[in-house]
Amino acid sequence: MPTTPTPASDVLPSANEASVPSLVTRGLVGGTFMGLANLVPGISGGTMLLAVGIYPRFIQAIADVTTLRFRLPSMVTLASVALAAALAIGLLAGVVKDLVVFHRWVMYSLFIGLTLGGVPVVWRMARPANRSLWAGAIAGFLVMAALAVAQSSGMGESGGGEGGWLGLFVAGVAGASAMILPGVSGGYLLLVLGQYVAILSGIEAFVHALKDRDMAALWEPLVGVVLPVGLGVIVGVIVVSNLLKVLLARYEKPTLGVLLGLLVGAVVGLWPFQHGVQPAVGALVKGRIMTAELIAQMAPSKYPTEVFGPDAVQIASAIGLIALGFAITVLIARLGRETPANAETAVDA
Repeated sequence: MPTTPTPASDVLPSANEASVPSLVTRGLVGGTFMGLANLVPGISGGTMLLAVGIYPRFIQAIADVTTLRFRLPSMVTLASVALAAALAIGLLAGVVKDLVVFHRWVMYSLFIGLTLGGVPVVWRMARPANRSLWAGAIAGFLVMAALAVAQSSGMGESGGGEGGWLGLFVAGVAGASAMILPGVSGGYLLLVLGQYVAILSGIEAFVHALKDRDMAALWEPLVGVVLPVGLGVIVGVIVVSNLLKVLLARYEKPTLGVLLGLLVGAVVGLWPFQHGVQPAVGALVKGRIMTAELIAQMAPSKYPTEVFGPDAVQIASAIGLIALGFAITVLIARLGRETPANAETAVDA
């Protein structure tokens, strides 16, 4: 029999179409990649969920829970994604950060492949293409390209300063949106909004106060940073996930086009052949003139990045790593793809 395209409406299924083992497998793999993505500026957690084919179900699960429809597949999906993401962040944060800082071109090459591996998944959902699909794809690509240019030009970092409740709340909403929307990096948005430094500083102070059990020191970062950002994240997740569910149901083609454009555009800011370079005395970095003292206090992860000319070995290696990343996400999507047999053994919530 001839094969037919898989519309998005079929990828946002009713609760009784997916087997629990399939949801757990895809949720754990997608959650692990999502956690790793959140450790790396420029990579979207939503992109990784989309790449392994669990993203539409993740959106459906959030929409179900936030509307008090506690279906078993939705709960399984959310639990597996959240658990895997939390473990990945907690166990691998230091390792991934060091790899990105000291082997940036290697990691960026791999991340490009992982990201592009999600394109066939979205294309399978979106085909056959029409004008609204391509228009959405172009719009999504241009948004990501603009964010990449903004980040590379240092927008948002020059202000780098204090948040304020409203600004931090908006930053929380933006961060949650970046978690939900494939291709959109939370780091991009927080940098552009000028809240990146304020949020990281507040979280660091909060964690230190918790470790020291210093309640007096805990109060200020809790009320001044953690609370407004946390509220923004909750609002962002609820609003964006439910909005996406509605858009996919009513405006399937343009919405999938935007997601496709975001996915492809995400790689614009990941040109692999760049590295961190220690600034010279007198250089302007994030709105500050560098002195010997400031340079000595600057961690390598904070060094400004510069593009370098790769040699033949690096170019060949980068192509190989991109291909490896692409193959990983394509294979994972194939392994996790639901079949009619899955539907027959489905769990009815």
